[in-house]
Amino acid sequence: MTVIDCRGTGEITVAFLRVTKQYLPHVARLCLISTFLEDGIRMWFQWSEQRDYIDSTWNCGYLLASSFVFLNLLGQLTGCVLVLSRNFVQYACFGLFGIIALQTIAYSILWDLKFLMRNLALGGGLLLLLAESRSEGKSMFAGVPTMRESSPKQYMQLGGRVLLVLMFMTLLHFDASFFSIVQNIVGTALMILVAIGFKTKLAALTLVVWLFAINVYFNAFWTIPVYKPMHDFLKYDFFQTMSVIGGLLLVVALGPGGVSMDEKKKEW
Repeated sequence: MTVIDCRGTGEITVAFLRVTKQYLPHVARLCLISTFLEDGIRMWFQWSEQRDYIDSTWNCGYLLASSFVFLNLLGQLTGCVLVLSRNFVQYACFGLFGIIALQTIAYSILWDLKFLMRNLALGGGLLLLLAESRSEGKSMFAGVPTMRESSPKQYMQLGGRVLLVLMFMTLLHFDASFFSIVQNIVGTALMILVAIGFKTKLAALTLVVWLFAINVYFNAFWTIPVYKPMHDFLKYDFFQTMSVIGGLLLVVALGPGGVSMDEKKKEW
């Protein structure tokens, strides 16, 4: 019965990938950059608030605080445009990595474990996007032989998968309720499968559905009036979670890569 169930779910996954093959990577990229796009737009509309916060936190003065906001706005929006247009994607990824590092320091995220883990998960999504861009670049020179050309891509995919798992660790609830226990067990099992690369596409797709449902339910910022601070907090969490969903969709679209149990099974 278990074998039949596994085959059935595997067939469903294959059918889903067959139907969505053409547009799934595009959806994944859009989801992945959504938090940078939202944050860049927010920098524009909340310019004075962001500048005053940086100035009061670091006592850096009006000019440096304004430069910080401008760098975030320009860096994030430019990176999003490059990723969506599929031009200079590698440079865009490195730029967005820099934005993550800059914000981690500027907003003292380094000392908040939950937000730090979510930022690392976001970095994992960018690693997967970087791996995808490398494969696209190499396909242009398919006839040119190279030695171990896929190794960097494989390790990027491994690093991306492991970092994406950190998002789900922030969702674990340590209480004795039946729902929390089941959620923790199932979630942990799926996280391990994605991290080690076993039944990766099915596990990642299941996590996408689960995380999207949790995101819509718990981060429904549209139900909170705009003038309340909770609106911005929920909005930030919502789009950051959507970016992690984008990373998982890249795992579904591209597979786990060479450093995974799925790939090793082909050699056995």
